[in-house]
Amino acid sequence: MGIRKGLIALGAAVVALGVAFAVPTPDAAASGAELSHAAAAKKLRAAKITWTSSGGCSDRNRPNCTSFSGIKSGTISGVVTFKKASNCKVTVTGGTETGHASGTYSHWNGYKIDVAVTTCVTNYIKRNFRSIGGNKWRSGSGNVYYYEGNHWDVTYY
Repeated sequence: MGIRKGLIALGAAVVALGVAFAVPTPDAAASGAELSHAAAAKKLRAAKITWTSSGGCSDRNRPNCTSFSGIKSGTISGVVTFKKASNCKVTVTGGTETGHASGTYSHWNGYKIDVAVTTCVTNYIKRNFRSIGGNKWRSGSGNVYYYEGNHWDVTYY
């Protein structure tokens, strides 16, 4: 078989595979497993990411706590990647605790995390991500950073 026919056959095989297998949805591809509070905290600590809790607690069922129980591993990986790329001090102010808006890609379901506003964080987002209107910026990987005045609400897909 000639090179051209081989490439055509290879292309046909790739197309066939694309049709034969389901393409993962963003949450299946990137979100990963749900983590315990302790496992997520360990990953954040290793990345030198701090967090605060107005109630000084991590109970998921109390809105004044900051909990990571049930957070997606992709969300933790996302904020760790953000810290490394931005070289900013990152402080998490909200996780999976009750009191946030509901929805599929919600805090409670493990896709969102709140990050404290700093000049470094804000400048990095505004300089490196695309504005999509309404105080929202989208990263190259599709994550959305929403400025809510006193924190950044970040959705990792």
